Amino acid sequence: MEKTTKLKKQDGKDIIAYGGATFVSALIKQGLIDEFHLFINPIVIGDGMTIFKELDNKQYLTLVKSTSFDCGIVVLNYEPKRE
Repeated sequence: MEKTTKLKKQDGKDIIAYGGATFVSALIKQGLIDEFHLFINPIVIGDGMTIFKELDNKQYLTLVKSTSFDCGIVVLNYEPKRE
């Protein structure tokens, strides 16, 4: 995560990270995510992996935007509340 933190501190454009639940969990735990784009798909699959499983503390989020699509998918954009 040191390289990710160093990269984030540099000047430049936004960084978009796609990855598995373990990778994203590590970024969240280190406080390296400035904005979440959570896609809610209207299909229930039962047991799945969560990006929030490894958190030690509650993560409070502020809803910035929500977008719904005709197919039923809803995208929720959140920013972490900073103290």
